[in-house]
Amino acid sequence: MGCCSNNASGAGPFAEGRELVEFVAQAHGGSLRNRPIPGGGLNATCQGCGSDFLLATFVGQCPACDGVHAVSPPRCADAANIQFAGAGYRL
Repeated sequence: MGCCSNNASGAGPFAEGRELVEFVAQAHGGSLRNRPIPGGGLNATCQGCGSDFLLATFVGQCPACDGVHAVSPPRCADAANIQFAGAGYRL
């Protein structure tokens, strides 16, 4: 699966919410999820509990509540593009 193409479910690098988190977590055989975001990461606010944290890799968790967040490589220049998988979601 190419990073910039949609998969069979219709999710892709421009999806939102849980679809985006799952897409990024599975992209490139799962290897993308732990890659560092260029520039040292993005300052984020957890969309679950409101805590501030650094999203250092393309898929990461809020250290306060374990909420799973992700951003896709084509959109990683802006923290506004970080998506939240939803309360209780686990990878």
